[in-house]
Amino acid sequence: MFWFLLIAMVVVVAAVTLAVVGGGDGGSDGGGDGHVGGDGTVLPDVAPERLTDPLPEHRPVGRADIEELRLPMEVRGYRMADVDDVLSRLGAELAERDARIAELEAALAGARTGRMSPQEPQQ
Repeated sequence: MFWFLLIAMVVVVAAVTLAVVGGGDGGSDGGGDGHVGGDGTVLPDVAPERLTDPLPEHRPVGRADIEELRLPMEVRGYRMADVDDVLSRLGAELAERDARIAELEAALAGARTGRMSPQEPQQ
């Protein structure tokens, strides 16, 4: 009698667990059209998020572009490919701007030294 009650209790616990978890919803038809919700409706598969407003390609990136940038999320966080693209683009533009700043500073320093050189006394 003891074994009968023990087995009956295990069967009841397993049935309740399957009902709560949703393992017995009968929605695994192999069609792949979606997932069956709790009320029996078929939910469509969700399309993966993509970067909707990427950085502008034909002009330099501005502060407003960075502030408006929203990277799509994945299970592990942000999509690595989108983050890599954004960071490489920003790195290239920063390097280009740094080179331009250095060039302008050198030109300014050259102009200042040319202007500040002592003039020869006139006779």
